[in-house]
Amino acid sequence: LNDPRNLETAIKACKKEGAHVQGAVCYTISPVHSYDYFVNNAKQLVEMGVDSICIKDTTGLLSPYAAHELVKAVKKSIDVPLQLHTHYTSGAASMTYIKAIDAGVDIIDCAISPMALGTSQPPTEPIVATLKETPYDTGYDMELLSEIADYFRLLREKYIEKGLLDTNMMCLDADTLMYQIPGGMLSNLASQLKQSNKVDKYEEVLEEVTRVREDFGYPPLVTPTNHILGTQAVLNVISGKRYKIVPKESKDLVQGKYGKTPAKISGRIKKKILEGEKSITCRPADLLPPELESAKERIGEYIEQDEDVLSFAILPQAARKFFKERHQESDVETHSDDELLAVISAAVAAMETAPDCKLVVRSYRRIGQSSPVWSSVGRSEMMATRL
Repeated sequence: LNDPRNLETAIKACKKEGAHVQGAVCYTISPVHSYDYFVNNAKQLVEMGVDSICIKDTTGLLSPYAAHELVKAVKKSIDVPLQLHTHYTSGAASMTYIKAIDAGVDIIDCAISPMALGTSQPPTEPIVATLKETPYDTGYDMELLSEIADYFRLLREKYIEKGLLDTNMMCLDADTLMYQIPGGMLSNLASQLKQSNKVDKYEEVLEEVTRVREDFGYPPLVTPTNHILGTQAVLNVISGKRYKIVPKESKDLVQGKYGKTPAKISGRIKKKILEGEKSITCRPADLLPPELESAKERIGEYIEQDEDVLSFAILPQAARKFFKERHQESDVETHSDDELLAVISAAVAAMETAPDCKLVVRSYRRIGQSSPVWSSVGRSEMMATRL
């Protein structure tokens, strides 16, 4: 919702630990989302102590010329690095990046070509080639990028064969520009209508999404608000009466439990949805009891590292299932002396490259050949930063 109050505690906690804190401003289009709106939001985050700002265009709606004006306006108002993150959903992302670069953006997010386009980011290699021998030359080695692309090209085919990568998500969806609705949200709406045998109501639902978004204060169409608005629009159309059925999530959004909406929600809508309950005007998290110690108690037997508590606090059901499976694996798994020696040798070798660090081997387990590459890489990165 671009409500800085929601980031207050997280910013303070990260700064306390000496981490780099990046504040994100969600880009969207509406009558209330002007350049001044985004500039003020970025300035608030900088005043709160963030080390950089990222304009997050998760729907791929930011056009090239709008990007130029927005980046120029934000850069004039802040003294920290500015990053731009967009998606190729609508097909304009590479052009958007070039105009943003001309306006002075410091960082752009790309993806290696086999994993680019569609709902992903613009491909890295064309951007690097375009900027070569200009003031914005990245200095990246095109031959090395080609090698990286070859690796991920094989991985992409493997993931497609296994059904882990949906090729539809790698295609353009220009309807995003017309309806100002993310491609993934369009797919979800179509799926919901199909399940209800109401596919003929698709256009009506798209129009209703626009009306619901206005009723709910023009929140950005990013998770979870895109799902909340989409579901409410479908229910309004299918039931034949607006707000006859109101899910808890819609009520929470209108009541203020997700934060302050960009535009004020009318008293008429609040009366219809809240049915007499009062709105929340304070920072929503101030009404929540501390949960960290409670989370520790509830999964005490499964905790192997600090991150486990955070995983459970954020995704309790998924985390508990994972912890149980991990616990069962460790009960039956045995290790040879050679494996233990290999783990200790790896730790010693790591210490030799960083003499100021001391490593502790808490536990280890064999990673089977069926494990995804990202699991191995993720574990390596985690060990490199933790130990």
